[in-house]
Amino acid sequence: MMTQKKLALVSGANGHLGNNLVRLLIDKGIPVRASVREINDKIPFTGLDCEVVQADITDKPSFVKALAGVETFYAVGASFKLWAKDAKKEIYDVNIQGTKNTIEAAAEAGVKRIVYVSSIAALDYAKLPTKESYGYNPDRRDMYYNSKNDGERLAFQLAKDLGIELVAVMPGAMIGSEAFLPLNVSYGVLKLILNKQIPVDTKITLNWIDVKDVAEGCWLAAEKGRSGERYILANEQCMTITDTTKLANELYPELKLKIPGAVPKLMLFAIAGIMECLAKISKKAPVLTRKDIAMFSGLQQNFDISKARKELGFNPKKPERAVTDALAYLMAHKALLK
Repeated sequence: MMTQKKLALVSGANGHLGNNLVRLLIDKGIPVRASVREINDKIPFTGLDCEVVQADITDKPSFVKALAGVETFYAVGASFKLWAKDAKKEIYDVNIQGTKNTIEAAAEAGVKRIVYVSSIAALDYAKLPTKESYGYNPDRRDMYYNSKNDGERLAFQLAKDLGIELVAVMPGAMIGSEAFLPLNVSYGVLKLILNKQIPVDTKITLNWIDVKDVAEGCWLAAEKGRSGERYILANEQCMTITDTTKLANELYPELKLKIPGAVPKLMLFAIAGIMECLAKISKKAPVLTRKDIAMFSGLQQNFDISKARKELGFNPKKPERAVTDALAYLMAHKALLK
């Protein structure tokens, strides 16, 4: 087991997980360097005792510099979106090149250990509950999912070739705690619920997990994780967006949230198609795409997290509690709902 005392670098440190991880490491007494792509984005670091540096995952020299003197590298930074005008270029290529650049930079800088943040997207859902040992997701319809599957495999191969310790963690849909605009995709779903912007029951499920539990899981992976291994940082059970809306309605009856009604799948595809057309005009991500319906409607995201529980001591709060706390945070920070 490794005990962290020396400098840690967190990439993507102004993002939802990155920023909460920075806060956790500071609380643990670990010296932290936080890397961000936009150095002027200082608001997430107000009052935090950490060094903030500029580094972009598409620019390897910036990471060689940022990783100087670092013992543990938390590779959080990535393009986290499910829709883009050119998804291959803006999501897949960025994440694959970013994995290559940052791991090579870490090896050059003499980093001892990497915690590589992958995703539950990199798991095979064919048999439930899904385990790490079941391998990678064979569904190749989504560029973000592809980037996580191919990126994690590339990370392990590079680490092996370059002789650097690497542990991969796979978070579920992270919500709760400190957040700044723009909200991540998962938190954005709760925002849509509170703003009454989910018109129909899509039968899409999410595996809700409190971001603080994921941040702790990342730290535990650095401390106790076995190099070359992958760990699921999620909950055992998923929740549908509709059940999440029902919970929000029970907690905040004054909002008078409408529970989305079921419609035939063909209608779901038609609604998603209209949203995609409107997105092309507005150049903003659609709430729903036909690919979302095809890939995720009815997909169960239940996991066997016994490996992370046993080897890391990972013990997340239940999904209903995670949702309750996250909704309370959004209701207390109304600016995030605009």
